[in-house]
Amino acid sequence: MKTIIPSEVSAPELQMIMQTAIAPRPIALASTLDQEGNINLSPFSFFNMFSTVPPVIIFSPARRVRDNTTKHTLQNILEVPEVVIGTVNYPIVQQISLASTEYDKEENEFIKSGLTMKDADLIKPKLISECPVNFECKVQEVKPLGTEGGAGNLIICEVVKIHIREEYLNEHGLLDQKKLDIVARLGANWYSRNNEDNLFEVPKPLVTKGIGFDQLPDAIKLSTIFTGNDLGMLANVEKLPEGNYSDNQQIHLKAQKLLSEKKIDEAWKLITGQ
Repeated sequence: MKTIIPSEVSAPELQMIMQTAIAPRPIALASTLDQEGNINLSPFSFFNMFSTVPPVIIFSPARRVRDNTTKHTLQNILEVPEVVIGTVNYPIVQQISLASTEYDKEENEFIKSGLTMKDADLIKPKLISECPVNFECKVQEVKPLGTEGGAGNLIICEVVKIHIREEYLNEHGLLDQKKLDIVARLGANWYSRNNEDNLFEVPKPLVTKGIGFDQLPDAIKLSTIFTGNDLGMLANVEKLPEGNYSDNQQIHLKAQKLLSEKKIDEAWKLITGQ
């Protein structure tokens, strides 16, 4: 196994390793302005939610690795501690990439990227009309993580109002994950797309308590066919099914197909000869 000591590699190399390994990352499209009213729009993939009550989201405009300069977004928030954070989906991903261009402070990235400004209700920065969801936020704290190039600046934001485009709601008035078509950042120039073609569900084990890997019979646990995912599904039953546990590879292959179709009970019946 290759091992790396962060202090022994260059900042660009460390950044590439971390951004490639820690992915996909959701994208925050941050709308801010400075005291003179100059508007800025910029995407950040160091971003996520961290609390529901209160509703808190955090993103981090890091100091540039190449020259240790700070971004206009950070400078603006230190002057006007408010931000609109828009979520990013596939229909606007190229415009979001364009907005990441390092334009001069006086340039408005809304205009450069062709995105539409709309007045927010409770704060000064502008909403992004094309984003599926906009969060109006008050900045609670800006926490610098260092002073060298690559150091992050955690911008801790409390959500004060949420705007959702209705075409992304389902028949129950809830956000529809399949409709959203959210994109996320990977390493280098890579992105990922989350739509109906590649989404999948894994039920949370909240209602039942699975028996766990350690309780699986050796005939199953030591199978050369079953993957870790297969065993995880088989071990997520409340009680080990009774029967004669087959170690036959052909039976395991058939059971594996059932597991791929989420037919866990049928897979166990096949394995136990029921």
